[in-house]
Amino acid sequence: MAVLNAKGSLIAGILAGIGASVCCVGPLVLLALGIGGAWIGNLTALEPYRPIFIGLTLVFLGLAYRRLYLVPQACAPGTPCADLRTNARQRVIFWLVAASLLALLAVPWFAPLFY
Repeated sequence: MAVLNAKGSLIAGILAGIGASVCCVGPLVLLALGIGGAWIGNLTALEPYRPIFIGLTLVFLGLAYRRLYLVPQACAPGTPCADLRTNARQRVIFWLVAASLLALLAVPWFAPLFY
């Protein structure tokens, strides 16, 4: 089985984070945009699956961290992965994505402060 690369782990983490927060963030965003209706209540049907999505998010972020920081990449000279700027850019993107996902996962705890 092939191990996900850092980009694949980040994308999978983003999707899992969105899945974990759709029950809580989705209705708030839609209501803030002025979109309402009884169907918004159906988004809370995903609440029982939230712990699974949170776990997947943390696993994929851990895999991306491992790939970027712990496992050295073997790159041939002249390839994009051999460039230090590419590695630095990937790390910056990782931390931006990680902070965004952790903020999304924390919304249910902070949402009551806003309404």
